[in-house]
Amino acid sequence: MYKISCIILAFSISIVANAQFLDKKENLKTYEGYFNFHYNSAEDEIYLEVDKLDSEFLYTHFLTTGVGSNDIGLDRGQLGGTKVVKFKKAGNKLLLMQPNQDYRAITENSAEKQSVAEAFASSVIFGFEIKEQKEGKYIIDLTPFLLQDSHGVADRLKKGKFGSYKLDKSKSALALERTKAFPENVEFEALLTFEGDAQGRTVNSVVPDSKNISLTQHHSFVKLPDDKYEKRIFDPRSGAIFISYMDYASPVYEPIKKRYAIRHRLKKKDPNAEVSEPVEPIIYYLDPGTPEPVRSALLEGASWWNEAYEEIGYKDAFQVKILPEDVDPLDVRYNVIQWVHRSTRGWSYGASVVDPRTGEIIKGHVSLGSLRIRQDFLIAQAMLKDPFRSNDTDHDQMMELALARIRQLSAHEVGHTLGFTHNFAASTNQRASVMDYPHPQFEFNNGEIGIANAYDTGIGEWDKVTVKYSYSDVPENMSEREYLNSVLDKARLEGLRFISDSDARPAGGAHAYAHLWDNGKDAATELDRVLKIRKKAIENFSKDNIRTNEPYSVLEDVFVPLYFFHRYQTEAAIKLIGGLDYNYAVKGDQNQIVNHVPGDLQKKALDKILRTLNAEEMAIPANKLELFPPRAYGFSRDRESFKSNTNVAFDALGAPATAGELTMALLLDPARAERLVQQNALNMNLPGLDMVLERLIQQTIKNEQKDDYLRSVQSTINFVVFEHLLNLAINEKSTPLVRSVANRKIDELAGWLRTKKDAFSTEMYRKIKRFRDKPEEFKIRTNVPKIPDGSPIGTY
Repeated sequence: MYKISCIILAFSISIVANAQFLDKKENLKTYEGYFNFHYNSAEDEIYLEVDKLDSEFLYTHFLTTGVGSNDIGLDRGQLGGTKVVKFKKAGNKLLLMQPNQDYRAITENSAEKQSVAEAFASSVIFGFEIKEQKEGKYIIDLTPFLLQDSHGVADRLKKGKFGSYKLDKSKSALALERTKAFPENVEFEALLTFEGDAQGRTVNSVVPDSKNISLTQHHSFVKLPDDKYEKRIFDPRSGAIFISYMDYASPVYEPIKKRYAIRHRLKKKDPNAEVSEPVEPIIYYLDPGTPEPVRSALLEGASWWNEAYEEIGYKDAFQVKILPEDVDPLDVRYNVIQWVHRSTRGWSYGASVVDPRTGEIIKGHVSLGSLRIRQDFLIAQAMLKDPFRSNDTDHDQMMELALARIRQLSAHEVGHTLGFTHNFAASTNQRASVMDYPHPQFEFNNGEIGIANAYDTGIGEWDKVTVKYSYSDVPENMSEREYLNSVLDKARLEGLRFISDSDARPAGGAHAYAHLWDNGKDAATELDRVLKIRKKAIENFSKDNIRTNEPYSVLEDVFVPLYFFHRYQTEAAIKLIGGLDYNYAVKGDQNQIVNHVPGDLQKKALDKILRTLNAEEMAIPANKLELFPPRAYGFSRDRESFKSNTNVAFDALGAPATAGELTMALLLDPARAERLVQQNALNMNLPGLDMVLERLIQQTIKNEQKDDYLRSVQSTINFVVFEHLLNLAINEKSTPLVRSVANRKIDELAGWLRTKKDAFSTEMYRKIKRFRDKPEEFKIRTNVPKIPDGSPIGTY
């Protein structure tokens, strides 16, 4: 009896103590909203009131501040993770649990739902001691949760080999400026400091003290949307981004994996009207820190999407405004376009906070790199004839090209946050989509280069299709599938097509008509046109492509985007070699499934590609080399400069070698070589690997230039070709058939080289002998200068 009394007394004391937890704290600042919470300034702690046990809500986090390096990839406003979570009581703890959304049972049978939930693991992402329990509310200290590395900053730094860091809580604290409470969401922030040692120069270049990296992280707890959102079925032909999950309640005769397009909620005020305002428009807010004239360009470009919504019967459904001063850009109630600064050029991107249960987009968040516009200005500066001959402040033409690109970029990244993926086939069809990566399309105008039509000026026809697929209302007299098929069938009949990322990449992609940064219906014909424009621009290039008082080292850097102006169109043309023409066809549609590229087009493409390995095309004219002295003091090379094998001096042979490396790395890719072998085996009218290698050798290694300078340039390119040929013969990814063809060509080449007396041929012959004796020691030489960063940073 005495023991029982003691236990009861102890329990009573515990409850009293817990009930007094908040009462003991002085000068608490209280926030009332979706969750009420209190800030204790004396101890720098936040206490959360949990009154919704087992009630799911959305948890997401952002980086409020960034590191400022594209390479590290930790940017201002970067979206972290989005999770559906709930609080669950377990003894004296509250557990923040993440249910498994990948495996479900969409059914009214609660036991069936439970069986699936028990079959797959959930995740407890944090545990909290209950500090006080009163009137159905639980008080927990949220501070440790907010002061953890939720964004994975330390892991990102380690995996990127930027250094070894760990969170230092003694140098971390809560941040109150953007800690707020609203009826349907609460927002928290914390300043986190990571202590450690940097590896390499990247961290040192952007952090004042590389041993301490301090970032502010934002957390949001958000009420989930109601159940009135209607999911839209995903179709691989639609261009929609999608969510997927396994539904174990599906009948056996139906697919178990479900896929749904992600999209914003959109409904007409008057469902019966042909044109109606929406119940709630989709509004995007632009970062007020964006300067003019960029601000106006971004507003205009993003606003292009409204035309597509008008075509499906919505009035003012898509709007773009300046973010009000009192609004936090990380507040999940607002779609935003942020202007992000980095130390170097970098990618822009569009991300979304998506309800993982349904695919409904809660928030669109666009991050646009501020240095991007300067690269487009530089391209115009390089391509125009004497832009600074008479006036160093006459920027109008160059600024208009740069702003035209920014308009397109704004529309592109907003498109991702509306639910649309890339369409890299659009450039073959009159620039049919802003979701392609556009290359500036220059043209001849009275014999000189014109830039007026470099970029498109509005939403594309494909963009209207994908908006119609994802957002238009299904007519009452049609099923959803029937209606959406009609949308896609109409697009097919109009000649529109959709091909996305993996098929378009230069390395690995096999689609012949989907490329990044290209133009033209026929990549080979466009490469020929690009090379002519490049040649004319090089002919025009002079000291007047820089401003007065700028060193000639700056002129050398301006020359970079001009010299490599052909790089992406070359990639596009190479994809015709051994390329495939296919669609994301489904049973019942009339799309072509898959075909090889016609043989005559492949041969034409090869002819154009071989021009990029010809000294007459790739040698920098001697009179232009006179413009490039050794680098000036204070103007050393960077990642966007020509690299050099001649130290501070300009490398006249290095640039053609770099261009040759770009072509050869893709042309003799082992997968492409195998496709050539297979297509020729199936159809003798299609080029085989043997024919491609024969023409390659004839046009390069056996190409005899008479001019001493051109002979040196050609020999430099030839060594690049030669080493890629040897590599194809021993590459572990090459199939036996590919190796056999490559080895036969090497043997034939050795016989020809043996008859030659010049030093270059002799060196190649010696290398073949060494290669045959010890093939395991062969490596492609590393002294070909690396190509400068390009699109907009790095090679891919």
